[in-house]
Amino acid sequence: MSSNAQKATVAAGCFWGVEHLYRKHFGDGKGLLDAKCGYTGGSTEDPNYKLVCSGTTGHAEALQITFDPSVVTYRQLIEFFYRMHDPTTADRQGPDVGGQYRSAIFYHDEEQERIAREITDKVAKQWFKDKTVTTRIEPAAKFWEAEEYHQLYLTKNPSGYECPSHFLRNYPPLSD
Repeated sequence: MSSNAQKATVAAGCFWGVEHLYRKHFGDGKGLLDAKCGYTGGSTEDPNYKLVCSGTTGHAEALQITFDPSVVTYRQLIEFFYRMHDPTTADRQGPDVGGQYRSAIFYHDEEQERIAREITDKVAKQWFKDKTVTTRIEPAAKFWEAEEYHQLYLTKNPSGYECPSHFLRNYPPLSD
């Protein structure tokens, strides 16, 4: 693992599809060192899938990415985040409904917060002019790794459930 590795934590609906798309796009030497499905942003200690799905914990299904910033930037990861899901549906991605499926960026430092807010503002103005971007930008909290069967789920189960709202959209590059 790179000595300058950084973490990025995002929530964009069902974590299986989020993990799958990030690995597909940034894996194989393109900057992604690891990615773990898990839960963050809630109040319950040591949450599990059943508890999170009950809607009582406040956690989001999230992906914690470990990346090499000399290969891929945090900015690139956040722009990709907005291309791979619908940030205009509050607490929902496709048929998946509930707070655990919210769109959120959990920043790990002030620089990540600045970039997340800047990209979110540009995305709202340039890609979603007629809609409201509902993505929450919050400080990273304790990240609880999901159960092992959730890790690499779509790699292990190629015909497994994949949220229909998880795909890469062909938006124009963001301008300054």
